[in-house]
Amino acid sequence: MTGVAELSGTDQVVVVGAGLAGAHCAAGLRQGGWRGRIVVVGEEPHTPYDRPPLSKEVLLGKADATPLDLDLAQLGVELLTGRRATGLTPGVLRTDGGDLPYDALVIATGAAPRALPGAERAHLLHTLDDALALRALLRPGLRLVLVGAGWIGAEVATAARAAGCEVTVVEAGPAPVPGALPAVIGGAMAAWYAEAGVELRCGVGVAAVESGAVLLADGSHLPADEVVVGIGARPATGWLAGSGVALDAAGAILVDERLRTTLPGVHAAGDCVSYPSARAGARLTVQHWDHALQSGAAAAAAVLGAEVAYDPVPYFWSEQFGRTVQYAGRHGEGDELLWRGSPQDPSWAVLWLRDGVLRALLTVDRPRDLTQGRRLVERAAVLDPVRAADPAVALKSAVAG
Repeated sequence: MTGVAELSGTDQVVVVGAGLAGAHCAAGLRQGGWRGRIVVVGEEPHTPYDRPPLSKEVLLGKADATPLDLDLAQLGVELLTGRRATGLTPGVLRTDGGDLPYDALVIATGAAPRALPGAERAHLLHTLDDALALRALLRPGLRLVLVGAGWIGAEVATAARAAGCEVTVVEAGPAPVPGALPAVIGGAMAAWYAEAGVELRCGVGVAAVESGAVLLADGSHLPADEVVVGIGARPATGWLAGSGVALDAAGAILVDERLRTTLPGVHAAGDCVSYPSARAGARLTVQHWDHALQSGAAAAAAVLGAEVAYDPVPYFWSEQFGRTVQYAGRHGEGDELLWRGSPQDPSWAVLWLRDGVLRALLTVDRPRDLTQGRRLVERAAVLDPVRAADPAVALKSAVAG
C-alpha cells in the first residue's frame, strides 16, 4: 500500500490505542482519503479523551470529562472500547475480545505510569477514572505525600493545595524535574513549592509505603493519609513480545523516519515510539501531548503513502503553582545555558545554545518568547547572546546579523 489510489473498499486499517495519537491517526486517515474500514481499539471504556487536563481541570473540579474535539462516528470510524491488545502476528491483531485482521496497523498504545515497588496503597494518575477517584479524596487537612517532583507531581501538588490538603513532595533527585532539566533550573523551581505551602524533600528516596505513613530511605517517616506516585512512564508495549516489532531497551517501538516499524504494514505513533531525529542527532522517545498529536497525524499520512520524514521540534507545557511553564527543542550536554531574566522575576526564560545556534528554550510565563523561540529552533537560528539574554529584547530580534 503506497497511496490512496491503490486502496479498495475492503482494505481495513486497525489503530490500537484510543488516546490522542490513535484518535487523530484515525481521523487523519479518513480525512486523507482512506475509503476502507477504520477500527480503533481502546483498552479503557471511555471514548477518546485528552490527558493533560486530568492533572489540571479535572483534579481542580473544573471538569468531569475531557473529550477530544473529534467525532469519529461521523467520520465513519468504528470504535471498540474496553478491549485490550494481547498480541500481534502478521495481518492479525490479537485482543481479549477476539482477533482483528488488518491490511495496515498503527500502534498507539502510549505509555503506562511507573509504579513504586511495594507501594500497592499508592495512587497513580494516568486515566480519567484515576483523576476522578483522586479528586474525591482531596479535602482540607488531608495529609498527601507525592513521590516524584516532576511535571505531574507539581501539577497534582497544585491541585491538592487548592483543595486545602497538607502536601509533601519527595524527590530522589537533587531538585525538581531531575533528568529533564539541569539542577540549577530545578533549584529555581523549588522555591515555587515553598511559596505554595508545599514541603519539598529532595535527595531522598522512598523505602516503603506503610499504613498511614511513608518510610524514607534515610529512616524518617512522613505521615500520609494518601500517597500518589509520579515517577515517570514506560512504553505500553509488553503485549508485542514475539511479534517481530523491534523495541529498544526501554520498551519503545523502533520506527524509521516515516514511523514504520520492523514489521511490514505496521506503523506506530505517540508515547510508545522511538524515532530518529536528524535535528537532535539521536533517537527520541517523547511522552508529551504535542508529539502524540503530530505523530498520530504523521502516521496516518505515512499509511496513505506520504514520504515525509517525521522530525518536529519537541514541545510541552505544564501549569503549576500559578505559572505556565513551556519548553521547545532538545538540549544536550555541552550546550551553553543562557538565562533570559532572573528566576526571581515574575517571568523568565532559559536558552540552550550550541555554537550560537538556539537548540532549546524553557519559558516561565513568557508565551511570546516560546512562540518566537520555537520558530528559531526550527530554523536553527544563530543568536547574539548579549541581546538574547536581555528579556526586554524580542527573541526574534536577537538573531545574529
